[in-house]
Amino acid sequence: MMKMLDQKAVRALSSISSLNMEAPEEAELCFPHINTSCRKTTGPYVETMLTYTVLSCITILTVILNLLVIISISHFKQLHTTTNLLLLSLAVADFLVGLLEMPGHLHNQGCWLLGDPMCAVYCFLSFLVISVSVGSMVLISIDRYIAICSPMFYTTRVTLSRVKLCVCLCWIFSFVHSIWILRDFVIQPQIYYPCYGNCVVAVDVAEGAVDLVATFLGPILIIAILYLRVFVVVVSQARAMRSHVTVVSTARSQTVKAKKSEIKAARTLGIVMIVFLICSCPYYCFAVTAESKYDASTAVVELWFLYLNSTFNPVIYVFFYPWFRKSIKHIFTLQILQPGSRGVSVM
Repeated sequence: MMKMLDQKAVRALSSISSLNMEAPEEAELCFPHINTSCRKTTGPYVETMLTYTVLSCITILTVILNLLVIISISHFKQLHTTTNLLLLSLAVADFLVGLLEMPGHLHNQGCWLLGDPMCAVYCFLSFLVISVSVGSMVLISIDRYIAICSPMFYTTRVTLSRVKLCVCLCWIFSFVHSIWILRDFVIQPQIYYPCYGNCVVAVDVAEGAVDLVATFLGPILIIAILYLRVFVVVVSQARAMRSHVTVVSTARSQTVKAKKSEIKAARTLGIVMIVFLICSCPYYCFAVTAESKYDASTAVVELWFLYLNSTFNPVIYVFFYPWFRKSIKHIFTLQILQPGSRGVSVM
């Protein structure tokens, strides 16, 4: 089980594990031949078959839906837009969450059986994909801000080459950030383990504060400011349209229609941001208060709440993006295998 904890939380976890070691022998060890082994746990998230089945379905749904987003945007040329490129980056991160992170928290039962190197890789990937998801959210907010507030300069300021550069920088920054946060853990992971067979990430207060600001508080502030500005502009445009009583030209009508499409896209992505905040708040609130109280079951529930954001994102696309529904139809009917399918109109 992976959770960002400070040193006090690790000591608390060690105390809990010590109590577990004194428990009756009925508790099964992760490694029966090692006396210092952790004991298998069955928290609320795996104690019933119904809960286990639901979490398994969520994991499969996360992988499939995000894979459909990746295939759709990558295959159809009409979807090779600046905004969709940012959505592609977000979908790749969400896909990795469903493929790598969710299964790890579904089957381990408090035991890590793959060794210290794989534990370090697993924890690094967890920090990486979360950082990339947050970074992509911020880039999407900036994209919508420019599209709504400065539409005349959008095509010149936001180009495919610049967006590709921003996406690459997002992944590079997330990589460096994750390495820096986990540098001590990667070198000596065993010093953070309360017992043999565990996989717990512990960071100092300074690193924890930087991670909290870089992946939660900072992005929330940026997103809130940008979308507040977008909301003000949208409201002012709506009032101007209602007060406009003269007959407009065809060109002007097309301009208004274009603005409406931009506003609709901003509204959809705004819902994505709100869902992100709802799913992230419990996780980071627990990270802040972890030094005073640690509960393994609560930690896992809040971590799954964070991972659910990766499931909700493509679900939102299904309901609000017609092009995604059309793309899914082409994929499941195998029309994408036909010659020239890349140029098919799905908008």
